[in-house]
Amino acid sequence: MASTQKLFLEDTYLQTFSAHVISVDPQGIQLSASAFYATSGGQPGDVGILTGTHGTTRITATQKGKTPDDILHLPLAGDPLPAPGDIVTGQIDWETRHRHMRMHTAMHLICSLITGYATGNQIGTEKSRIDFDIPTGAYDPAELTTRLRHLIAEDHPISYRWITDDELAANPSLVRTMSVKPPTGTGRVRLVHIGSPETPIDLQPCGGTHVRRTGEIGTMTVTKIENKGKQNRRLYLQFGS
Repeated sequence: MASTQKLFLEDTYLQTFSAHVISVDPQGIQLSASAFYATSGGQPGDVGILTGTHGTTRITATQKGKTPDDILHLPLAGDPLPAPGDIVTGQIDWETRHRHMRMHTAMHLICSLITGYATGNQIGTEKSRIDFDIPTGAYDPAELTTRLRHLIAEDHPISYRWITDDELAANPSLVRTMSVKPPTGTGRVRLVHIGSPETPIDLQPCGGTHVRRTGEIGTMTVTKIENKGKQNRRLYLQFGS
């Protein structure tokens, strides 16, 4: 099966696009290119619509296929479906995606403030959680909130660069997660860079979507930290005060 070009890796702000249909089956609709992010790394897949001569298909979820390069768009049951070879226009639900982008970027900033590996996470539109392998009482939610808001207010730029799988293997310190593996397997890995080139605030492999500058995140609060195991602490984030 042909692969899907991941347009969100090139432009996270792309909301509409055109592509041709590769396949349509019970597993989902695969396109030649897509701006829909597929569920992975704790970030939910995008929802939206596909329109064409067939009508409008509502996409309720986006998932990875059998290979890392396959993206499957799951249609709402009963909606009209395009046929292989058709040209369709895709449009993502931007409000939901943008909130995921803001939250995901904030979680990178949290990683920069905590000494310890992330062991899991789940991104939401209002609240999120991220687990760390750290001792009990190592961090205070109020203090973390103050430091996080300071980094957000400094309006640091977010940029990307690519390295090979071999380069990542030679620099294991770049990996900040224990349970979620970096998106390898295609020969290259994208690094997310927050801050100046000389003194980055955070630098780690990630295939998710992020905002252009930290100031775009908005007000964020660390609400609490829970014990979830011998060394596992669950940190909760939410928009607002």
